[in-house]
Amino acid sequence: MALEHALLVSLTERAGSGYELARRFDKSIGYFWSATHQQIYRVLKRMAESGWLTGESVTQAGRPDKKVYSVSDAGRAELARWIAEPTDTGMPRNELGVKIRAAAHGDIGALCDEVARHRDQHNQRLELFRLIEKRDFAAPDQLCGTPLHQYLVLRGGIRVETGFVEWYDEILQSLEPSATAPHPEPGER
Repeated sequence: MALEHALLVSLTERAGSGYELARRFDKSIGYFWSATHQQIYRVLKRMAESGWLTGESVTQAGRPDKKVYSVSDAGRAELARWIAEPTDTGMPRNELGVKIRAAAHGDIGALCDEVARHRDQHNQRLELFRLIEKRDFAAPDQLCGTPLHQYLVLRGGIRVETGFVEWYDEILQSLEPSATAPHPEPGER
């Protein structure tokens, strides 16, 4: 996926300036696709030059004018084309998984600390996603259209984060007793 498509999705939900879009992006699509504010501004300019966006200058009191972007017909056509395109199902990279596989060759206690740090970060994100679910989707069985689509992505995020937290707990439960046990020297096994 190109950043352009993530921005088209966000702008179909609500028009906005580069600043507003970057802030919204950080709070929604940004959980699934990351980009810096500078990247967003650069790509918005390129998308407008390609005719995928229209921009309207809005005067602000005591501030510079801002440009509010919305998706053009050409942008909607590109989004529809992209949605119909097959999506890569490749495996995500997981550096921590490789470290766990090599655990016998390193400091198990340090590895457990790192696993616990990852678990805590995923647990924080899980708690945030559950808070968003409770706050924004109190009646999921009554959703349709864009709110339903947003909810389904959020549910995917909840499932992924739950899986990571459970996996990290399993790793810690399996490795922590061996963190204090003496380890045989290489070749003694």
